[in-house]
Amino acid sequence: MAISAVVHGPLLTLVVIVSRFGAGVVGLRMDYYFMTCPAVDQVIKNTVFNALQADPTLAAGLVRMHFHDCFIEGCDASVLIDSTKDNTAEKDSPANLSLRGYEIIDDAKQQLEAQCPGVVSCADIVAMAARDAVFFSGGPFYEIPKGRKDGRRSKIMDTINLPSPAFNASQLIRTFGLHGFTAQEMVVLSGAHTLGVARCSSFKQRLSNFDSTHNVDPSIDSNFVKTLAGTCSKGDNAEQPFDMTRNDFDNAYFNALLNRAGVLTSDQTLLTSTATRGVVNAYAMNQAMFFLDFQRAMVKMGTLDVKEGVQGEIRSDCRRINN
Repeated sequence: MAISAVVHGPLLTLVVIVSRFGAGVVGLRMDYYFMTCPAVDQVIKNTVFNALQADPTLAAGLVRMHFHDCFIEGCDASVLIDSTKDNTAEKDSPANLSLRGYEIIDDAKQQLEAQCPGVVSCADIVAMAARDAVFFSGGPFYEIPKGRKDGRRSKIMDTINLPSPAFNASQLIRTFGLHGFTAQEMVVLSGAHTLGVARCSSFKQRLSNFDSTHNVDPSIDSNFVKTLAGTCSKGDNAEQPFDMTRNDFDNAYFNALLNRAGVLTSDQTLLTSTATRGVVNAYAMNQAMFFLDFQRAMVKMGTLDVKEGVQGEIRSDCRRINN
């Protein structure tokens, strides 16, 4: 995916996107709400800040929600839609059952509807909340263009396209490549695992009967095997932090990979694969480089298959398609 921009003064006013679906102009602008809802940034920042003060673990949830939204149907808030008797939505997929932070999006949306009804999309709120979660956790601040519309489709079957925690590097490169990302961008986005935890059910297959020649995944450090086994002794829903600083956005995740302490197969494979090992080493040694590349990749991800015009709507309730 190629992104270019026309700049007028200090404001980025137009983003032109060329994706695998062909060329098109998406009306995303940094100042999209300047006249229609000028308080939007402050409302979302305050809402996210207050939520993270009460529960810092929600930062990981907001970043993951943005990723799971954009990879299915594009960045259109389809992951927020509740299931109905006629439709099982994305959020009820096994891959999404552990998503958290919906109440933060609802809170921000209600405040914005009170101030400027029918103006701010749920898709923009999700993207901005992820941005602020990264910053308030100690990561880089990046600005994003706004103007996404909300989608009208949310089906559980579509989530089959989410990358699996059991993927190896080749599978990850292919999956991210379908969305226009390079192998390096895939690695840097995987670095979002510097926040949060994984459930035992996502990695227990590494601990016994791994393959025909190994009982335990040989890529795991032997002491870390004991740590993971201890976590799983508490059940499938027991949680293991991805690194030692689960609520801090830093490069500890990449250093964990160097120590053969990646929690998921899809984590440790980034070091074992020659296609991605060099990138992991670079980010482990240089946090500033990781931060810079991460913010660029997040801005790019936030433009995936954006809805515009009649392709989307502004939901009055993020959990329901407008009647």
